[in-house]
Amino acid sequence: MAVAKLTKLELRVMEAFWALGACSVREVQEHFPEEGRPAYTTVQTIIYRLEGKKALRRTKRIGTAQIFEATVSRATAQRRLVHDFLAMFDGRTQPIMAALIQTGQLTREDVREAERLLDELEEKGKKQ
Repeated sequence: MAVAKLTKLELRVMEAFWALGACSVREVQEHFPEEGRPAYTTVQTIIYRLEGKKALRRTKRIGTAQIFEATVSRATAQRRLVHDFLAMFDGRTQPIMAALIQTGQLTREDVREAERLLDELEEKGKKQ
């Protein structure tokens, strides 16, 4: 399933669902830090937008509260973000890797983990 593009605030709301599981608008709003917490109606609007984008779905009603749950995993959303980011570089990863190395954000351990994942992918390809 293709994941719709999500805004920063939509991703923050999704983070609440990934952390809490199925929950209400109020629970999502209270998940935000008190300082800078968006208004209840703002969170409600974002949740309805996410429902429209098929990233969330209503699961039940408890009293007057609607309960929603994520239909998109964190990993799927992250893959979409990475894909969109790479598109800004015409799909080339080298400029990104160089920038990460220069800023100290890419460690040798990160490179070893990437090599391990590449080895696994290569092995899967040989088995097919």
